[in-house]
Amino acid sequence: MKTNINKLLISSTLNIKDALQVINENGLSACFIVDKDSSKMIGIVTDGDIRRAILRNVDLFSSIMEISNRKFHYASIGDTSEKINSILSDNIKILPLLDSTGIPVDYATISHLRYLPIYEPSLHGNELSYLNECIKTGWISSQGRFVKEFENKFKEFINVPYALSTSNGTTALHLALVVLGIGPGDEVIVPDFTFVASINSIIYTGATPVLIDVNKDTFNIDTSLIEDKITHRTKAIMPVHLYGNPCDMDEILLIAKKYNLKVIEDAAEAFGSEFKGIKTGAFGDIGCFSFFGNKTITTGEGGMMVFKNEELFIKAKILRDHGMLPEKKYWHAYVGYNYRMTNMQAAIGVAQLERAKEIIEKKIQIGKGYRRELCKNILGIRLVKENTNSVNTYWLFSLVIESELGWNKGKIQQKLQDNGIETRNLFYPLHVMPPYNKYIKKDDKFHVTEYLSENGFSLPSSTFINDDNIKEIARIFSETYQMNTILK
Repeated sequence: MKTNINKLLISSTLNIKDALQVINENGLSACFIVDKDSSKMIGIVTDGDIRRAILRNVDLFSSIMEISNRKFHYASIGDTSEKINSILSDNIKILPLLDSTGIPVDYATISHLRYLPIYEPSLHGNELSYLNECIKTGWISSQGRFVKEFENKFKEFINVPYALSTSNGTTALHLALVVLGIGPGDEVIVPDFTFVASINSIIYTGATPVLIDVNKDTFNIDTSLIEDKITHRTKAIMPVHLYGNPCDMDEILLIAKKYNLKVIEDAAEAFGSEFKGIKTGAFGDIGCFSFFGNKTITTGEGGMMVFKNEELFIKAKILRDHGMLPEKKYWHAYVGYNYRMTNMQAAIGVAQLERAKEIIEKKIQIGKGYRRELCKNILGIRLVKENTNSVNTYWLFSLVIESELGWNKGKIQQKLQDNGIETRNLFYPLHVMPPYNKYIKKDDKFHVTEYLSENGFSLPSSTFINDDNIKEIARIFSETYQMNTILK
């Protein structure tokens, strides 16, 4: 199922009046002219072109080719959103997206970039209304009603007593470590398979990250490997609920209790996920979330910390605000940070939280749809194992192509891209990247992380994905699989 590109197409054999009718019906102020024999795009006509033709007394029954722009701007259906955005402007408001043969298969505008991007934020609630309130009242910085409201509603949603907003998810992680007293000479256990914010936040404190391989079934930290990495310097564990799938928090908390370790949950990708009926982020000493534009709920940039302990919450709040004591304005008791969220970001967050249950339900539905369709007559696809004790919110629906069964990851990604379907590779292992090489010990092995990274990728996962989209993606997988089978 493709975007209804037909509403924009007109044959080169038709006239200006026909073009006017097409433009009137599609409401997009333009139509794409295609060759009657090859269906390749050969020109574009806008409503402005027609108005200028009428002013020149051009007959409406003249061929559309008389007023067509044959040197039109276009992009490939496989181009990135960034490239498409770089072409769109005040002068180029609609952009044809062509396949490799020159046939138009989609179009792009500022509000409609491509057929299926990897992610799009869902901003169809009170976001604009609340932003307008911020602007009208002048409360646009870190003061204003929405900051406190966002924090209060967030802690209620996670079911914890305290929540503190931050400028982004990375600052939330850094501040959590600082509040827990992590610093030079300390070690923090973290999975090798995660976004770099996890390890960077540890390095910011002067502590040493200790990398651990992940579980092949869950993509999360392999709890069976943790105890072997604990030393007298180990002070904390940072489990990451990767791609929305909750870690086994029973095992992690058991180990933490045994060795008196702190637990900082990186729940940046797992808002709304649950383990045994408890929301991710609510297990550890501090839970941290991200609201970047591609997260389950967003504030553009932004983060949140959640706490069970009031003392930790109060300390974090002071450190977040330059180390300034709330009861003594401009008296700084600590060297703090400016990690505050703005009222405008929080306004978007409040609007997002109003629809959080709806968004999460849709994400779960998408995950189930992918699992259902991709498991039909297609072998060699590894999906994250479903745990009956967990709720996976599928931030990005991710899979692994098992190359040993004849799959070629690059070919299937190219096939999807040729059909306007964006994919995204899974994270690189942390240990292979230059800044983190020095944290690898001689006997360290990361076979699972390397396997997942080499063979895995994520599929479009925004709430705009529907069953037809999922079936189309599964069809492409199935065709590619059958071709592989024939060629073997």
